[in-house]
Amino acid sequence: MTILIRNVLLDEKPTDIFIEEMLIRQIGQSLQVNADKVIDGTKKAVFPGFINGHSHAAMTLLRSFAEDTPLEKWLHEEIWPAEAKHTDETIYWGTKLACLEMIESGTTCFNDMYFRPKQVYQAISEMGLRAFITDTLFDFFDPEKAELAKRLTEENLKLAQSFDSTVRYTIAPHAIYTVSGELYKWCADFAKANNLNMHTHLAESRTEYENSIKNFGLSPVKYLKKLGILSPNLSLAHVVWVDDEDIQILADYDVKVVHNPQSNLKISSGYRFKYVEMKEKGVTVCLGTDGCASSNNLDMTEAMKFASFMQKAWRFDPTALSGKEVLDMATINGAKTFGINAGAVKEGCLADLILIDLNQTAFTPNYDTIANLVYSANGSAVDTMICNGKILMKNRTIQGRQDIIDNAIEASKIITKN
Repeated sequence: MTILIRNVLLDEKPTDIFIEEMLIRQIGQSLQVNADKVIDGTKKAVFPGFINGHSHAAMTLLRSFAEDTPLEKWLHEEIWPAEAKHTDETIYWGTKLACLEMIESGTTCFNDMYFRPKQVYQAISEMGLRAFITDTLFDFFDPEKAELAKRLTEENLKLAQSFDSTVRYTIAPHAIYTVSGELYKWCADFAKANNLNMHTHLAESRTEYENSIKNFGLSPVKYLKKLGILSPNLSLAHVVWVDDEDIQILADYDVKVVHNPQSNLKISSGYRFKYVEMKEKGVTVCLGTDGCASSNNLDMTEAMKFASFMQKAWRFDPTALSGKEVLDMATINGAKTFGINAGAVKEGCLADLILIDLNQTAFTPNYDTIANLVYSANGSAVDTMICNGKILMKNRTIQGRQDIIDNAIEASKIITKN
């Protein structure tokens, strides 16, 4: 499959882009090539597809469920009881709904922290996105449950050997308040031995931070350091409650951080995310939406806007986290975090691209396309998506859209019924 995009705006200049199989092969003006499909990029701008660094895809079925509730009560009394009712079918349709939403809003790759990887993989492969998927691990400090989690992980790795190359398996212990230190260390060793990424929640709330001090005598970051699991293949979701020493530790071990601004604000876990301090120390920070139960949507353009505005607001500095920087967080930094050749519109990169419709009020006038994308627009500005060299959406049309929505509604009734 070859694709030629004609006359699309790249870095504010009209450009042609030639895609062959899964890669961007040529970029230039008036390319003289033949292609199986030609896309007219007039009045459109091209960007790398967004990379959502932290999500719980099937939680789309819990959108607007159990609203306005404190984090610990929300988890223990509302979300976990509903999730206990999940079936293969609900996971499948919830994930398909998430993929639909991400395609419509420009996300070509996502890191999903959830359950039942077989059904998650089926949904993702059918939708055509790139993803990192998990079976989130818990042991609640029970050695028997820890052994069960280990066996499950080993079985899932065997299952993952049948996955398409666009979907990779990741090790994901849930959090330091649900996973023992022994299981964390086993996960880190298993990930290293099998060349896998590892992902976990960390330092999300004040309660988690204070309980870490109480139970372990250390901050969450220092506790993970003591366990010996910090490494470049580890990414941490949230990381709101940290001090300068914690940030230096993350930098020393090249640990990646995923900022989830909407979720942090809505659940009131914290708003003073220390992006500037992390950037100064050299920590790679990417961007995520979290799940729809806590952020309500998977729109990375909104995540960019919230991230930038939060930095400007609490620092009283309008120059903090510019539009270009936060776009990098949503693209190239995500690619660095998960180790993929994406996140940029360059020859040789994976053909994970989105075309933005500039014929919208959000881009009128268009003095600065990036500024309008980050500060003015939302996911509805995405007109066309290409992932791994395949067109997943063109002119905002996705085959089977209504069927996914109808089935997701029915699936949601299963997990929320009394």
